[in-house]
Amino acid sequence: MQIKIHESYRKIVAVSDTDLIGKTFSEGIRQIEVKPNFFQGEEKNKQELIEILLDMEKEDATFNIIGKEAIEAALEARIISKDGIIIIDNIPIALGLM
Repeated sequence: MQIKIHESYRKIVAVSDTDLIGKTFSEGIRQIEVKPNFFQGEEKNKQELIEILLDMEKEDATFNIIGKEAIEAALEARIISKDGIIIIDNIPIALGLM
């Protein structure tokens, strides 16, 4: 999985399964592009990612999470709930404040 932390008025944490970066997914009127300049960052394993997500949650960050592995890690870290997940073209996605 890849994680990239963007600095803004609050931190924006972009997390994606590595194999999804550079791809676009659409279903009906919904579409998401997993842009490398936004999502491509440091490669992390599940435990490393969970630790970073927990730290970022304490800093009131905004999260953008795409992919089965990334969503699974975020659920395990309890920074998202299943209610906050949407599916586009069989790809689970959680966007925005968690």
